[in-house]
Amino acid sequence: MITTTKPAPRLRALRRTTGGAAPRVRRPLRTWAIAIAAYVIAVIFLLPYLEMLIMALRPNDELGLPTIFPKHWTFSNFTTLWSSGLGGSIGTSLEIAAGATVIVLLVSLPAAYCTARRRFRGRTAFLLLVLATQMFQPAAMLVGIQREFVNFGLPPTMSLIIVNAGFNLAFAVWILNAFFSSIPAELEEAAMVDGLGRVGALTRITLPLAAPGIVTALIFTFIAAWNEFLVALTLSLGEGTSQQPLTVAINNYIGEYSVDWGHLFAAGLVATVPVIILFAFIERRVVSGLTAGAVK
Repeated sequence: MITTTKPAPRLRALRRTTGGAAPRVRRPLRTWAIAIAAYVIAVIFLLPYLEMLIMALRPNDELGLPTIFPKHWTFSNFTTLWSSGLGGSIGTSLEIAAGATVIVLLVSLPAAYCTARRRFRGRTAFLLLVLATQMFQPAAMLVGIQREFVNFGLPPTMSLIIVNAGFNLAFAVWILNAFFSSIPAELEEAAMVDGLGRVGALTRITLPLAAPGIVTALIFTFIAAWNEFLVALTLSLGEGTSQQPLTVAINNYIGEYSVDWGHLFAAGLVATVPVIILFAFIERRVVSGLTAGAVK
């Protein structure tokens, strides 16, 4: 005996009105409005970079013309950057940013893990003390920082690595502490029951799960060290252009009586490339890491 099922009346009526095809899902007006607003905001943020690119490609004799686009395009502002020592400045900035990031991760990972897993006396006071260090800005301690590292006789690059690591350590400790707290401790306990030690459970279980938080601390530390200017300007005075960080080397295009606008805009664009590349690779992990600890 064969039984058949008839479609529901509402489904039959829907098929008659649509000619048997699957019904179209219409996007609500709110979705379109949000998408359009997002594109408008993106364009607004990209306009300064577009203006920098146009000015970098504009010949010097056309800088004063009231036109949006130049009559003649030139790439000389980009090609002559390297002869002025900017390539060495990029290497110096990469060394400072990478060194500060490595130190921050080496110190903040055990500190955040210990404060997240252990309930010891003074734990809250320690975290508040770490947070309080964020209230001290480098500009307020600039003279002391300069005298200290001059007395130690450390080279500017090493001094800037230590300074940038110190001022970005508190943020890394707090965000990693929140992320470690959101990972159930039972996962480590189960791994130790299976034969792993504390270090093995940390490296094989906890750290891979905490990867978004680690990447978030990495990218914020790198960007902060890459963009730092005031302390870098103070500690690298008297050094050659290739030994100065990129932010200080770009400032050299601003003279006392004139400004080299072409090279200034070209160097500004070059300075954004490493950060854009780094952020493009790990953007998804950064977004997930920013919400770490918000929900348990």
